[in-house]
Amino acid sequence: MLHEILHTIPQVLIDGLTLGTVYAVIALGYTMVYGILELINFAHGEIFMTGAFIGTAILIVLTGIGWVAALPAIVMLFVVLLITALLTGFLGMGIERVAYRPLRKAPKLIALITAIGLSFVLQDIVRFIAELKNGNYILTGPSLFTKQISIKASALSSVFNDAQIKSSFIIVLVTAVIMMIILDIFVNRTKWGMAMRAVAQDRETASLMTVNVNKVISMTFFIGSALGGATGVLFAVQYGTIDPYIGFILGLKAFIAAVLGGIGNIRGAMLGGLLLGLMEMFASANLSIISGGVFGSEYKDVFAFIILIIVLIFKPEGLLGKSVTEKV
Repeated sequence: MLHEILHTIPQVLIDGLTLGTVYAVIALGYTMVYGILELINFAHGEIFMTGAFIGTAILIVLTGIGWVAALPAIVMLFVVLLITALLTGFLGMGIERVAYRPLRKAPKLIALITAIGLSFVLQDIVRFIAELKNGNYILTGPSLFTKQISIKASALSSVFNDAQIKSSFIIVLVTAVIMMIILDIFVNRTKWGMAMRAVAQDRETASLMTVNVNKVISMTFFIGSALGGATGVLFAVQYGTIDPYIGFILGLKAFIAAVLGGIGNIRGAMLGGLLLGLMEMFASANLSIISGGVFGSEYKDVFAFIILIIVLIFKPEGLLGKSVTEKV
């Protein structure tokens, strides 16, 4: 059994890192909003999905007018990422202004229900538009970065099998890591980042120190939504086919990643996303082997939720989170 598991390790690492970086960047949106508002923005998964549709639609339009063939693919991807990030960033700001700001002093349960309702609204709006324009809510974008690269892991040891990756894996991994590094620098090294940390620590005291709390919260939603939308484009490039329901399960997985790393902790969200992606791909490849055929790869989603339950029982603050003593 161990020998069969070791065979799969190179491919598991590649697939796990790809999926993990997607989880990590989406989890950043959850953890940033929670850190400031203590709100689980369950509509964030649908913003990711909306970004995937916007980016794919732009690529289809540019392909139709011949721009994709005329410009290098990496330049085209950068342009699409930038446009999608801006559009989804403004969408996140609009959602905060219309749906969340009026409920800021309401019980947190009301804001949570509103977030769940918004996720269904965004799902149905995107599905309606996709069916209206495409005749089907499943959308397949143009093929980019599809070159297959073989990694000769067997040359290192006969225990490992060779692995296959698409060139899009490198693009997705590098782009996602760059976005996470830029965000980490922004939050920890800039005045806006200092204001965000101040509001997260004590909103009332920050407002007394001339910090514009509303602007900081709007900026937080803009950045989180922009990252989520850009990640949707990367997901579409890597996996090719998207539908209006991808945001639901991926959003839940990203939420699990945020809890695993420590909800409210940006570096924890990154770590949690990468770990969850690796563990999920390991389960997908080896669950049948470990269980003797009782469980198949389709149980990888159950595996992710089992991880969430274990973390909440034994370390509810997450891997990099800190226990907070609540004063009464």
